[in-house]
Amino acid sequence: MKNFVLQSERIKKLRESVLSQTPSVCIERARYITEAYKENEAQPVYIKRAKAVEKILENMSIYIKAGELIVGNQACEERTAPVFPEYAVDWIEKELLEKGNFNKRDGDNFYLPEKHKDELLEITKYWKGKTLKDKCMAVVPEEVKTGFEVKVIHGEGNMTSGDGHIVPDFEKAIKLGLNGIIKEAEDRLKRIDISENDALREKAFLESIVITNKSVIAFGKRYAELAKKLSLSEEDESRKAELLKIAEVCERVPAEPPTNFYEAVQMIWFIHLAIQIESNGHSASLGRSDQYLYSFYKKDIDNGTITRDFAKELLQCLWIKLYSILKIRSTSHSGYGAGYPTYQNVTIGGSNADYSDAVNDLSFLILESVGEAKLTQPNLSARVHTNTSEKFIRQCAEVVATGFGMPALHNDEIIIPALLAKGVEFKDAFNYTMVGCVEVAVPGKWGYRCTGMTFLNLIKAFELTLNDGFDKRTGHTMLSGNGSLKDFKTYEDLWKAWEKNIEYYTKLSIVSDKVADTNLLEFPDMLCSSLIDDCIERCKTAKEGGAVYDIVAGLQVGLANAANSFAALKKAVYEDKLLTIEQIIEVLDNDFQGEEGERIRRLLENIAKYGNDEDYTDNIAVEVYNTYIKEISKYKNTRFGKGPIGGNYGLSTSGISSNVPMGCVTGATPDGRKAWTPAAEGCSPVQGTDFKGPTAVLKTVSKLPNILMTGGQLLNVKFSPDLINNEVGFQKFVMLIKSFIAIKGWHIQFNIISVETLKKAKENPEEYRDIIVRVAGYCAQFITLDPTTQDDIISRTEQKF
Repeated sequence: MKNFVLQSERIKKLRESVLSQTPSVCIERARYITEAYKENEAQPVYIKRAKAVEKILENMSIYIKAGELIVGNQACEERTAPVFPEYAVDWIEKELLEKGNFNKRDGDNFYLPEKHKDELLEITKYWKGKTLKDKCMAVVPEEVKTGFEVKVIHGEGNMTSGDGHIVPDFEKAIKLGLNGIIKEAEDRLKRIDISENDALREKAFLESIVITNKSVIAFGKRYAELAKKLSLSEEDESRKAELLKIAEVCERVPAEPPTNFYEAVQMIWFIHLAIQIESNGHSASLGRSDQYLYSFYKKDIDNGTITRDFAKELLQCLWIKLYSILKIRSTSHSGYGAGYPTYQNVTIGGSNADYSDAVNDLSFLILESVGEAKLTQPNLSARVHTNTSEKFIRQCAEVVATGFGMPALHNDEIIIPALLAKGVEFKDAFNYTMVGCVEVAVPGKWGYRCTGMTFLNLIKAFELTLNDGFDKRTGHTMLSGNGSLKDFKTYEDLWKAWEKNIEYYTKLSIVSDKVADTNLLEFPDMLCSSLIDDCIERCKTAKEGGAVYDIVAGLQVGLANAANSFAALKKAVYEDKLLTIEQIIEVLDNDFQGEEGERIRRLLENIAKYGNDEDYTDNIAVEVYNTYIKEISKYKNTRFGKGPIGGNYGLSTSGISSNVPMGCVTGATPDGRKAWTPAAEGCSPVQGTDFKGPTAVLKTVSKLPNILMTGGQLLNVKFSPDLINNEVGFQKFVMLIKSFIAIKGWHIQFNIISVETLKKAKENPEEYRDIIVRVAGYCAQFITLDPTTQDDIISRTEQKF
C-alpha cells in the first residue's frame, strides 16, 4: 500500500498556517451589505442584491499570504466566518447579549473581536423585521412552529441561510470567461421589449447579472494590483517572480478564458469564492474538476510548461483555500452540521456516456493531492462503476486506508439509472456530480438544494405515533385522534396510526419548504444564477425556475431506529407475545430503569436488527420508507410548472449530523434505545447492532428503494486500521468495494480509525489535532466536535471481515 506524505515545504507551511487559526468572525461583509441595502432600498431586488455584492467585493479586506500561489479570501483572515445578516439576526443578538460572544458553545466555537461587538449589534438593528427568518416566521403556520419545537421536523437551516447545494457551470465559465457571461446577458437584454408584461423585471434581472459579474472581475484585478505592489518590496527573487505571476494570472481571470492550468485553477477559485461571499448557503461544490480541468493539465504537461509536482502544489493550494472557508450558524442549528463543515465537494472518476471509464491522469493527481493534504476540505467523492480500473479502485482504497475518511464512493450503476428515471437527459445523467455530502446533481443545470430541505425525524414521528401525538419533552400535542400504544390491539392498528402520522408530518415538512422557498425569492443569488443554464435565457434565477432540472429532497432521519422499533413490537408483542403492551409502555416511560427494565431492554435488543441482512426487519425498513414515499410523491416544489424538468421531490438519508440532536430530543424506543440518545446516522444501522459484517450491511441497504434516492443515500462503515493495514486485509477491503459496485449500492464511506484512538483524542484533544473522522457525508476534525457527537462516532460498530 502507498503512503501519502506531504512533500511540498510550501504546502506544509500553508497547511499549518490555516490549521493553527482559531475560528473567528469578520463583520466586514455585514457592514458593506448593510450600507448597500440602505443606499439601494428603492431598487428592484435583483439590482439591490447585485449592488450589495459589488460593494462587498470592492471594499472587503484582501491579502496574499507568504508562499500562496492561489489567492482570494472570504473574510479578513483565513478560517474566519463572514456574517450574513440578511438571513437572520435574532440568534446573533441572543448569543452576544446572553453569552458575550460566539465561543461559549459545546462545539463549533467562533471568536468575535470585542472591538467589533458593538458595531455588529448596531448592524442587527437595521435588519430586524427584514431578514429571511423574520419573513418566514411571520407566515409559518402555528402547527409547523410546534413541529419545530417538538423537533419532528426541522427547517431552521432553510430559514436562516441561502440555498447552496449547487454546482455552477465551471466548464462554461472557463470556456467563455466572465466577460463571455456578461455578453450573453447583454445580448439577451437587447431582445427585451420593455412594453411587454414582465419585461421590466427581466431587464432588472439581466442588468444585475452584468453588475455582479463585473464586480467579480474587478475583485480579481484587486489581487493583481496587490501582487504587483507586494513584488516591489519583495527581496526574495523567487517569491518576487511568483507574485508577478500571480498578478499576470489575476489580470486575465476570471475576466477572460484561462489559457493554462494555473489560470484555470485560479479562475474556478475566484468564482467559487465569490459564490460563497454572495450567499451563506453551504455545499457549493466544484463538480467534476478532473474532467473540466484535464485539457489544461494535459496540454501544459505535454508542452513541458508545468511539472506534475507543481500542478499538485496548485491543487493543494486550492484545497487549503477551500479549508479556509467558514460559515457561522446559530447554536440551535450548528448541531445539525457539527465540526465546522462547509461540504465543498470535488468529484473524480465516473463513466462516459459511451460507458467507458472517465478516469484520467488528473483524477489520480487530485486523489493523491487530497490524500497528502489530509484536510476536511474538499469533500472528495469518487464515482465508480463496473468498468472502473483496478488501479483506480486500489488507489481510492489506499487513500481511504490512511484514515481521514476520503474519498467517499458513489456508484454509477444505480445513480445514473436513478437520474434517468427522474427525466434527466442521457448525456446529463452520465455527467452527474456529487454536491455537498452525498447529494447528486448535473453541474450547471440543476437548481438549488438537490437535498437539504426540511428534516423529517422518523424516530420522533414513531414516538408521537405511540403517544397519540403527545410529546412528553415539550408538553405539546401534535396530531391526535389516532390512538396510542395502549389502544393498538394489532400490529395493523399500529401501522395505520403510523401512516396517518407520516401523512401529517410530511405535509408539515412541505409547508416548511414552501415558506422558506417563497421568501428566499427576496434574496436572489445573481452570480450563481448567471452560471446555471437556462437562467439567463429565461430571465429567472435558479430559485425562480431558471435551471434545466429542479428536483429537491428533504432529509429523512432515523430510518433504522424506526424499523427496529416496529420489528421489536411486531415480534415481541403482537406475534410471539413475549411482552405485553403494558410492559412496553412502562419501560418506555421509565427509560428501562431497574432490573426488570434492563431485562426487557435486552430482550428487545435481541430481536432481529436492520443491517444484518435479515429480511424480517430489513423489509420493515422498506415499508417504513414506502410510507413516506407514498406521501412525498403527492407534492411539487415551488418551481413546478415554471420551466425546469422535475419540480418534484426525491429521497435522501443524508441527514448530516442531525441524528444526534434529533435522537437527543426523543424518548426511549421499543428497539431498546435509551431516551435522549442519538439516532442512527444516514441509512446506516443503529450503532452497535450490525454484527454480521460489512457485506450484510451492504445487502440490507441494497433492499431499500435506492432507485429513488436522487437526494443522496448515506452509508458509514467503520474499520480498525489493524484490519486493513496488511496485504490480506487490504485485498479484502478492495473486494468489499467491488462488492459495493456489483450489488449496486448508492454510496459508501469509511472511518478507518480505532476506538482507542478516538477515546484518547477526546481526553487529550491538544495531542490529536490532525485526527479527521467521517461524521456523516462529510469529514471533520474529531476534536472540534461536541462531546455527544464524539460519543456517537465512538459507538458505531467497528466492522470485521
